[in-house]
Amino acid sequence: MTGPERHDWEGTRVLVTGATGFLGSRLALRLDSLGAEVHATSRRPPANDEAGDSGIVWHTADLRDPDEIRRVIHDVRPAVVFHLASEVTGSRDMAALLPTLHNTVPSAVNVLTAATGVPGVRVVVAGSVEEARPELGETLTSSPYAVAKWAATGYARLFHQLWGLSVTVLRVAMVFGPGQPDTTKVVPYVTVGLLAGEEPALTAGRRRMDWVYVDDVAEAFVLAARSERAVGRVFDIGSGTGVAVRDVVERLFAIVGRETPPRFGARPDRVMDVERIADVAEAAEIIGWRATTPLDEGLRRTVEWYASRR
Repeated sequence: MTGPERHDWEGTRVLVTGATGFLGSRLALRLDSLGAEVHATSRRPPANDEAGDSGIVWHTADLRDPDEIRRVIHDVRPAVVFHLASEVTGSRDMAALLPTLHNTVPSAVNVLTAATGVPGVRVVVAGSVEEARPELGETLTSSPYAVAKWAATGYARLFHQLWGLSVTVLRVAMVFGPGQPDTTKVVPYVTVGLLAGEEPALTAGRRRMDWVYVDDVAEAFVLAARSERAVGRVFDIGSGTGVAVRDVVERLFAIVGRETPPRFGARPDRVMDVERIADVAEAAEIIGWRATTPLDEGLRRTVEWYASRR
């Protein structure tokens, strides 16, 4: 993978939605480091001490309100919009249905609609590898989140095909890394528990997942936004390799130095878990991207980050 050069982004005005989120925050900082003029949206922008020394310009906006995102995009006039804002949860509870619907689909439609009025704008949308692929005969979806992301991808394709908006969708696999705020996810949950001397309550952990380091994913968004061949396309972004949850847990135990083995099976497996491993061939061919951080190295960096903040 050949990384982007600073001169490719110097002075380019970009807008990142969901920029206080795990992936969105890393992407915003990466673009800032490349010299882009980064604007970011959130319902609650970070306080000054949280924002650090970056030059990111924050805009308060609820993307479910079409007038608010229209105002932001009209004021910023970005060359590229990175749309990452959504409700992220793997829950199978019915209680997750309306939040994932209301916070994912309308915001995507509102961003796409507002961007259509900006001449020459590029839009890169964060999808999920959990989405079903009807073109491959897949019909089973695993969660309300997966369905909401599938719908948002469908709208992105519609805006490109019907109204000519330059859109790319990146279907992202299981992102992990330092600073992940949702500590119910496997990697931070196990890491935080082990560092606190606790025994994580684990499922059988036999499901294979595609684990990909957060900074590698941020780089995929950067590269996709600069590739003309990526317009109108949907790419899987992951390692391309499936590793069972129990294998990742055992690696975390080893990195932390816990001598007792993990006790699997204390919690029931989630229903309708589907193994989806990213097909990264097109991302490599079209946008020149592959994940470069080995799983063990990414896990080690993650453990070190959490350990340094204890």
